[in-house]
Amino acid sequence: MDPCSFASVTRCVTRHLNLELRVDFERRVIRAQVQLTVEVLEDRFSALTLDTKDLQVVSVSANGQAARFTMGPKHSFKGTPLDITLPFDLSRGQHVVVAVTYETSPAAAALQWLSPEQTAGREQPYLFSQCQAHHCRSMVPCQDTPSVKHTYYAQVSVPKDLVAVMSAMRDGQEVDPQDKDRIVYRFRQPVPMPSYLIAIVVGALESREIGPRSRVWSEKEFVDKAAFEFSETETMLKAAEDLAGPYVWGQYDILVLPPSFPYGGMENPCLTFATPTLLAGDKSLSNVIAHEISHSWTGNLVTNKTWEHFWLNEGHTVYLERMIGRSLVSEQFRQFKAMGGWKDLQDSVNTFGANNVLTNLVPSLQDVDPDDAFSSVPYEKGFALLYHLEELMGGPEVFMGFVKSYIQMFAYGSVTTDEWKKHLFTYFRDKVDVLNKVDWNAWMFTPGMPPVKPQYDTTLADACIALSQKWVKAKDQDLSSFKESDVKALSSHQLIEFLALLLHEKMQEVYDLNAIMNSEIRFRWLRLCVRSRWEEAVPMALKMATEQGRMKYTRPLFREVFNYDKYREEAVRVFVAHRAAMHPVTSGLVGKDLKVDASKTTSL
Repeated sequence: MDPCSFASVTRCVTRHLNLELRVDFERRVIRAQVQLTVEVLEDRFSALTLDTKDLQVVSVSANGQAARFTMGPKHSFKGTPLDITLPFDLSRGQHVVVAVTYETSPAAAALQWLSPEQTAGREQPYLFSQCQAHHCRSMVPCQDTPSVKHTYYAQVSVPKDLVAVMSAMRDGQEVDPQDKDRIVYRFRQPVPMPSYLIAIVVGALESREIGPRSRVWSEKEFVDKAAFEFSETETMLKAAEDLAGPYVWGQYDILVLPPSFPYGGMENPCLTFATPTLLAGDKSLSNVIAHEISHSWTGNLVTNKTWEHFWLNEGHTVYLERMIGRSLVSEQFRQFKAMGGWKDLQDSVNTFGANNVLTNLVPSLQDVDPDDAFSSVPYEKGFALLYHLEELMGGPEVFMGFVKSYIQMFAYGSVTTDEWKKHLFTYFRDKVDVLNKVDWNAWMFTPGMPPVKPQYDTTLADACIALSQKWVKAKDQDLSSFKESDVKALSSHQLIEFLALLLHEKMQEVYDLNAIMNSEIRFRWLRLCVRSRWEEAVPMALKMATEQGRMKYTRPLFREVFNYDKYREEAVRVFVAHRAAMHPVTSGLVGKDLKVDASKTTSL
């Protein structure tokens, strides 16, 4: 069973959702009806439970007949079970259409409503959703578990100056028959997918074609910049198809969100969501797009059955992302990225603590909010395991054969770690003796760093290590031996790694790193400045933490300033002042990091 859902998935499963959404910016709610086509899995079936959170349910019907419903007790992060009693009995194999009319709350965890001032254009409001992991239930009553997959159709009514897009194929638009000042946009998703991939954005959006099956969407202020940044999308899609098999989702569009979007990217089908922090101007951060493209196979086509098996989504996706890097750049580049990932894993293990069970590859999430468990662990410990197996089984070509077979075997379904492992042992049945030597318990169910550290090729890292060592040993009188050309010779990827290796405030004089706007470089530079107690960097760090909301940057920057005793209160003050404009997931987690009570609104 999924510890994060109330839904009765052993008794019935949703096969299709039909959504009618009316977006109300004045009240910051969506008024809606959802019709769930549910397949019954047992005889004498007459009741089901759906997940909801902060929804106001108006009425429920089954095949057009009124159905009784009650809302159960509210759980802190799982929300409220919606118990529905059907006015008839059904047998195994029959279908029923359950319709729920409802309204979302202005505080819905899946939705962020932005005022015009919080957008680039500053004229129109904006709405975006982020359902992963368990927030879809605050937007749609559903079986909100990745173990259930369904197709969907949607009609979305929005004010006529705005555009709606969803994680589906666009299916036309028309003037709203009930209100000539509104437009209804239609969407269809013919490929079965889990509820957490339902996504919607409404705003003053424009788009540009960037490939035969791709457009980029954003506010007009970013759209040309984004079209340039992501111009290699089709090349990446083709590289992914060569590795993993045909792309089944039809369209692959990218939507660049406003700065408060909490993640680097989100793999919503047909429409990847991306943070504007990727717009570096030189395409150097497009590996995030390679990651989201890879999810079209690992995550979206083959999905973790519960969030305890999240590493199946993310470990395989990082593996595929780096295989795309291998085919488009080089094997050395893949090795270099793998080394960087190992460092990110060390950071996460240090943050959680080496004995924290949330650093297990397969954690127990009984009574754990999945948002609290989110970290690099499933990504990088997962990748490290797959890379270790690649070395044992005979190299990247051999192991990629397994990954492709795994995708074919479980396509359109949801999978657990046990099922994955069984398939591994079947596929490599001639090497079972080698697989039996792997310390599976240490990899899967033991906290901390993995039992084996792979030996990565250090060619591209050596230049970073050499320059960082030179700085570590430098005395003040040696500064003249450093030249700006030192860093000009490094790629953006290498400069990121160089800064991750150390910090020394004298670098600013020589390299003018404050002037660099690549977000990954700036993030590491400012962290290191604060960690070396360079006071001038504190306001810059807090500015970066608040002018965008990607949690990868915002949480560590706040933590660094908070851990600098002299500026601890300043970190709290800035957070409290900006909290209202932050995404609800971000503000909740930063609040926990800074030990600020959720109800506290005044400064210390």
